[in-house]
Amino acid sequence: MAAGGDVRRTAGEFRIMVTGVWHFSFTVGDLERSIEFYCGLLGMQVRHRQDQANPYTQKLVGYAGAKLKVAQLSIAGVSIGPSGHILELVQYMEPVYPPHPPGTAFPNSAHMAFVVADIQSEYERLRNAGVKFRSEPVAIAAGINRGGASVYFLDPDGITLELLQPPPKQAAVAQ
Repeated sequence: MAAGGDVRRTAGEFRIMVTGVWHFSFTVGDLERSIEFYCGLLGMQVRHRQDQANPYTQKLVGYAGAKLKVAQLSIAGVSIGPSGHILELVQYMEPVYPPHPPGTAFPNSAHMAFVVADIQSEYERLRNAGVKFRSEPVAIAAGINRGGASVYFLDPDGITLELLQPPPKQAAVAQ
């Protein structure tokens, strides 16, 4: 990397554009149900709530007449950037569309991974609360997270989430 943050490549010159992360966002079908899931079951906290039905939001999302309910969620003691929240949940009141099918193989699908200290106990707790999982926790046998464990599960809207217990050498850094 050259001075000033520039990255040089043979095909041309590129500047580093991204300087941080503001938040991740999921569109949900029922904001109250999602807040209960993310806060009540996963332990996140509501940082801020707002309704948005203004020209700037409608222009931003590309839907004339859009009306949104928004909740910004944080995790106690965890910050990813200056916004103070990690996850933004958005319910479109207008327009309303059907959900995409759940699954991570579809282009435009995404997932969010949460670090846990004891994946087996969290898996059991969430499973007993009725959360749908794709499998039992899986030992990570290869790659950078080898020695850890991971499991995919679904939120109430079918959004894929992941619990990840880092390998012992990374666990101290992640907590």
